[in-house]
Amino acid sequence: MRIALLTYRGKPHVGGQGVYVRCLSKALCDLGHHVEVFSGQPYPVLDPRVPLHELPSLDIFNDHYPGRLPGFWEIQNLSDAAEVGSYLTGAFSEPLGFSLRAYSALKDRVGDFDLVHDNQCLGYGLFAIENAGLPVLGTIHHPITVDRRLEVTHAQNPLQRFAKSRWYSFTAMQTRVAQRLQRILTVSQSSREDICRDHKVSPDKLAVVPVGVDPEVFRPLLTTTREPGRIITTTSSDVAMKGLRYLLEAVAELHRERNIALWVIGKPKEGGTVAQTIDKLGIGNIVEFVSGVPEEQIVKMYAQSEVVVVPSLYEGFSLPAIEAMSCAAPLITTTGGALPEVVGLHNETAFLVEPGDAAALVSMIRHVMDSPELATKVGLAGRERVAARWSWRHTAQHTETQYRLLLKHWQQPNHSILSCIR
Repeated sequence: MRIALLTYRGKPHVGGQGVYVRCLSKALCDLGHHVEVFSGQPYPVLDPRVPLHELPSLDIFNDHYPGRLPGFWEIQNLSDAAEVGSYLTGAFSEPLGFSLRAYSALKDRVGDFDLVHDNQCLGYGLFAIENAGLPVLGTIHHPITVDRRLEVTHAQNPLQRFAKSRWYSFTAMQTRVAQRLQRILTVSQSSREDICRDHKVSPDKLAVVPVGVDPEVFRPLLTTTREPGRIITTTSSDVAMKGLRYLLEAVAELHRERNIALWVIGKPKEGGTVAQTIDKLGIGNIVEFVSGVPEEQIVKMYAQSEVVVVPSLYEGFSLPAIEAMSCAAPLITTTGGALPEVVGLHNETAFLVEPGDAAALVSMIRHVMDSPELATKVGLAGRERVAARWSWRHTAQHTETQYRLLLKHWQQPNHSILSCIR
């Protein structure tokens, strides 16, 4: 099959979107399919067989100057105008702008592809792509409506609650698009239930296709010694859903009784909640942020760490969890969202605590560090669980099955985009 794979941002090393696009496109090529990726910045790193078509946004939410207002001379087409207009209302505007750019890139190439696979964008431009004659399948890792609820709940004042509500107002668009797509993939049963509830999507068109891991890359490094007191976690963004605040509070408490050091794979937002929490707790000297490192370095860091923690309040799946398990690292996660479904049983393949509970994290981290034999046993069992269940080849094979179902039953719609927006 000839597949156009869309991702509105594809950061290579932090965040699941870039990993998903890179690994799925490679695995689909291994199965004999032709895949081309269309991406906004930051752009993914792809297999050499996969062409990348760069569809640059106005980069309003870049890492160096997030929230910049583009100059009028930068607005050159409808996609740019839609992105700026949405941003001026206080909304996250990348998905809408990207979907319109994707339509512009594909409208004259309808005969080059059998289908379009959208990765979590769910912008109105997908309707125009379908109108042009290309079937569209969407992947929703989890409904961003969950992020919205958590962010609004954890807002510190009414003004911040209003700002968070406006920022996440694009989820109304995603709901309308999700309801009209003819086939949707998600990564866990937990996410499937949440998508049906929040987006009101019919369960008949929603299939669970878990993501994968490469066990040859994410593997135990038997010659590397674990560093006592070393903790590692991954967070792709400074949002309440990732629960990093509770891990920082736990680290501060443990630091009073033993030597502790924390690696955070990710980049903090300057002046954000995480930076404020670190300053308030006075633990800046024991917390180190690491970003932009290749997978080989992450594997080495897992091997050096005494415990890996996923403190999220909610996860639709959690690639960092299965990557750590594949490395046979002792893993502590919360029970938020799909995490119990993914990591398995407490004290067998991982250690589980309730989300949003710093005291529970303190107790469990202490327990794992003080029980090295149990930690090793659970880590090895975790690798066996991942090896038996998840690989990118399996993901590609199940995705291929859903492509064929879409093509078999697809009927070209005639979307009236304005009526869909109302």
